[in-house]
Amino acid sequence: MIRRLLIVNRGEIALRIVRAARELGIRSIVAHSEADADSLAARQADAAICIGPPQAAKSYLNPEAILHAARTCEADALHPGYGFLSENAAFARAVADAGLVFVGPDAAIIERMGDKAMARQTAIDAGVPVVPGSPGAVSDPARALALAEDIGFPLLIKAAAGGGGRGIRVVENAGTFDAQLRAAQAEARAAFGDDRVYLERFIARARHIEVQVLGDGRRAVHLFERECSLQRRRQKIFEECPSPALDEPTREALCHSAVALTEHVGYFGAGTLEYLFDETSGEFFFIEMNTRIQVEHPITEAVTGIDLVREMLRLAGGEPLRFTQSDIQRRGWAVEMRINAEDPERDFFPSPGVVQRLAWPSGPGVRVDSGLYEGYRMPPFYDSLVAKLIVWDDSRDAALARAARALDELVLEGFATTAGLHRRLLDTPQLRSAEVDTGFLERWLSSRPATTPAKEAVR
Repeated sequence: MIRRLLIVNRGEIALRIVRAARELGIRSIVAHSEADADSLAARQADAAICIGPPQAAKSYLNPEAILHAARTCEADALHPGYGFLSENAAFARAVADAGLVFVGPDAAIIERMGDKAMARQTAIDAGVPVVPGSPGAVSDPARALALAEDIGFPLLIKAAAGGGGRGIRVVENAGTFDAQLRAAQAEARAAFGDDRVYLERFIARARHIEVQVLGDGRRAVHLFERECSLQRRRQKIFEECPSPALDEPTREALCHSAVALTEHVGYFGAGTLEYLFDETSGEFFFIEMNTRIQVEHPITEAVTGIDLVREMLRLAGGEPLRFTQSDIQRRGWAVEMRINAEDPERDFFPSPGVVQRLAWPSGPGVRVDSGLYEGYRMPPFYDSLVAKLIVWDDSRDAALARAARALDELVLEGFATTAGLHRRLLDTPQLRSAEVDTGFLERWLSSRPATTPAKEAVR
């Protein structure tokens, strides 16, 4: 049983874990940088401990400082949230070696599924469809080009150790392949310390769909899928659950494949399997697994009624999986809009500042996950996500109408955000009719008329 939980993260996810821990009677300690000493998570936790200066490399990415903090506060478990060290196998192993429970899968599974080339082969072994591509990582230019010609152009070169949309290049033809391969290897080496890459067929108008799973190392269940096709520079902006692109037979096959792969690796905890869906052919392909909680997990909670963070803590505390697949039912529709401190009128330039006035939307089916409060100064050192606005209703049309209403109620003054962008996006006929793909948002952004920065700064 977990009694004292060290939460090594910041912002809304740290606060989210604090709340789940409190509901389970677990004492929470937030490990924070100097820049986050006055964060809402640090204020709401049972205790807080500083782990270093504002720079993430000296605090949230510093295993020695984190483990020292865990010993100091006598924690018996550690939750890494998402980002930072949440998918770092060496860190998970160090936590376990220090005698603490790591709230997530063990290091071997993180290594296996975090390496994109290895995860791809694991999926093949489990009988899960993957995007046609190289059987593993490639390095020799001549061999890589031969594989590329077999796969066909255009194709993707992807970093084997990549994540978060980084380390990916689109190659249109064989004439540019060699230069793109060298550039991709250099980029992967700089970003991840690992220059291995692999090749995948490029699906021009794909949809990005992911499946939420829970496992206890022996058995797994899915909690249906999320549509995450609205992306900018491969970063998700707007998500919904379920996907409007799937019919029930396809949904069943997709989710069944996710459970098969999860059980094949003996997965423990909450995880997400990401797929590309080719709407033209009706085919889906596994692309990667995220071995942690996802930013967009609240929309799954909204339609299933299952608190994923509480389940993570229960599993980490030694309880078996509490659900069979038939226990998990889907009800209604949910959407999540990521509110970032970025200025869409200045190419999404980061815009940290002080919260001068704040009024969150409320009412039926509205949830806000955020660490903001009036007077709070946004640190300039971290990710620009400041809030997640989640709405639920009994149908997709009703959920989109509720999302528009909630955005109209939102007041957040002091710095520019992407809230106004979401409000305009909700009025697009393509979103209303669910005729989107992973490239839609960037095409729309490049074609839409500009708005005044003054309006964007308020919303």
